[in-house]
Amino acid sequence: MDKNQNILWMGRTLVLLISEVAGLMLMTWLLPGLSINSWETALIVVVLVGIINAIFWPILSYYTLPFLVFTFGVGTLLLNGLLIWFISLFVPGITIKDSALFLVPLGIALINTLVSGALTIGDEASYYRSVLRRYAERFSKNNHSDKPGVIFLEIDGLAEAVLQNALDKGYMPTLKGWIEKGSHKILQWETDLSSQTGASQAGILHGNNHDMPAFRWVEKENDNKLRVSTGLFDAPLLERRVSDGKGLLAINGASRSNLFSGDALNAIFTYSKLSDLSKFYTKAWYFFYSNPYNFARTIVLLVWDILLEIASRFRQWRKDVRPRMNRSILYLVVRATANVFLREITTSTIIGDIFTGRADAVYATYVGYDEIAHHSGTKDSDAFYALKQLDKQFLLLDDARKSASRPYHFVILSDHGQSNGATFKQRYGISLEGLVRELIPKDLKIYYEFDTNEDHFSQVITYPIADGKRWISEKRENAIKGSKEFTGNIKQSIERQETKWMKEKRENAVKNGKEFTGNIWQSLDKDDKISERLEKFNEALKIPVKAREKPITHKEADVTVLASGNLGLIYFKKWENRMTFEEINAVFPELIPGLIQHEGIGFIMVRSSKEGPLVIGSKGIYYLKNDRIEGENPLKGFGKNAALHLKRTDSFKYVPDILVNSLYDAQRNEVAAFEELIGSHGGLGGEQSKPFLLYPSSWNLEKEEIIGAEKLHSILKSKLNELWSTTENL
Repeated sequence: MDKNQNILWMGRTLVLLISEVAGLMLMTWLLPGLSINSWETALIVVVLVGIINAIFWPILSYYTLPFLVFTFGVGTLLLNGLLIWFISLFVPGITIKDSALFLVPLGIALINTLVSGALTIGDEASYYRSVLRRYAERFSKNNHSDKPGVIFLEIDGLAEAVLQNALDKGYMPTLKGWIEKGSHKILQWETDLSSQTGASQAGILHGNNHDMPAFRWVEKENDNKLRVSTGLFDAPLLERRVSDGKGLLAINGASRSNLFSGDALNAIFTYSKLSDLSKFYTKAWYFFYSNPYNFARTIVLLVWDILLEIASRFRQWRKDVRPRMNRSILYLVVRATANVFLREITTSTIIGDIFTGRADAVYATYVGYDEIAHHSGTKDSDAFYALKQLDKQFLLLDDARKSASRPYHFVILSDHGQSNGATFKQRYGISLEGLVRELIPKDLKIYYEFDTNEDHFSQVITYPIADGKRWISEKRENAIKGSKEFTGNIKQSIERQETKWMKEKRENAVKNGKEFTGNIWQSLDKDDKISERLEKFNEALKIPVKAREKPITHKEADVTVLASGNLGLIYFKKWENRMTFEEINAVFPELIPGLIQHEGIGFIMVRSSKEGPLVIGSKGIYYLKNDRIEGENPLKGFGKNAALHLKRTDSFKYVPDILVNSLYDAQRNEVAAFEELIGSHGGLGGEQSKPFLLYPSSWNLEKEEIIGAEKLHSILKSKLNELWSTTENL
């Protein structure tokens, strides 16, 4: 450290010292349970706390680590409060008790965070270099090696085009510096269908994402079981299905904040391992809790992020930003958890991995951008702010790498992108479930699930609340069932007559010699449109929409409608196997025509018993079996590999009876999500299928065309093997 750096460090320390003394005196006025009789006493307390923390906290946190981990950090507040209480036993003029034992450490962390931010000294890595070096050496004394390791850092949901935009606007100077120095290059790759975290991470980490058609799906062969990628019990099962034990992290790897583990034995906040508490605890937590104010600082940043979200809502309302969505109160916590809490823990534990040098490969996911882009938009100032904060994490990691006991390479990548746009319901005033409901007999029960707050570990928060709402709904439904009006029975009778009339009309058309061709649905344009006829019936009966939308469970339903972004899935549960095109037309003659004629639908995919998989649009059909197009190509604008992706999805076990993809407006670069999300992913169209790989230039991937997560896995795996085999041969 040179003379100028010494002066800077001393000045920083002095400013922080004065700020903490002033803050401690202010807290005596605000907090019950804290009393300090003079400024001199406050100064003595602050100095003693600093000295004791520097000398003893790393040791104390090391031996109390299980307690800190399993209290989710709350134990650090208690230990900090007890430390000040211990000092009060020897320093006259200070007393601390009750709630002050928790609130004073939070207050000190708030002051430290604000002052550090004002002085632009967010260099936590200096703490690790100076205070933790000797403790890191204790962990890594037997791990020194010239064998290079690789740190894979995933930015969830960031499209290559948005990354380039962020680099150009100066939001990510660390990554831009790597590129300008020539150490790294950017390559765009293409996701599978569906373009979402479950399928992508299964492919990247395990090299297998077959039979995962969306974020959530129905498994007919398993008693119509509803699977969710982030299910606490589903994720472990899904990993067992895709894993062969040779994943990306199988050889001495570590998984941090991922959906799947990549076969790593060392896993923190990895969804497929969350149900196994024995794997929740690891020594890597030490590098989060070794800083006495890390947890308290994280709480302060959580609160700050909540305030930013509130300000963002006001800004978008004041400027009338379009499209925008209503964000619930619960989302305040969900966003802060994803954008701050997981970010801070992930960075700290990776620094621990770097310092100890035990892991040969680390894969970590940062989910904050994806969560914010979903709700605020992919290029909103909020989303770019999240990327700016994330770039600071990369700077910390790069700084820590310089002090590591072995060389580490960084690879930055995304699992998918997002496509922006007003939602399907915002555009047309009806959800996909509502559209399906209008096109099938009214006596069929529909279960639908478009909720997206399950993503990114927030399922732990949302499920208890959702279960409570479901219980209330069921009670209300029982009351309604007990008091059905006579008019409801009349309504059902008329609807049955209408359905029978439609079926007879369809049978007459078939008898008249209409064969299986595209003319069946094209001819409907010349006829009275079924959707218009249904609207007239509903208007005549004056049936409120809400009266028909009866909340039921998936188990009770006849039809299940799901969504992953702008990808919709329709399952008819009474059919043991996937319904064919012919069966759907015979039983629900108005459904396929009604779907493809809707301007918000880009195309659907069904399977014909005669022609194989069909992609049907409003003006044409793509016969995937022999790549034959009749009329206009319904996949035009959805990418050159759209047919390839759909063929692959059609081969999955759990593909829906009808796969629905929304429109893609190429001029506006927008899709219409079936979920209520402004930025979405899951289907085809736009930037959701175009993530990025920022890789070491020495890997020479410029000419690689990476289509699908499984292909990306094979490339990353081969590069790891090349890297390690080269080192072993030296």
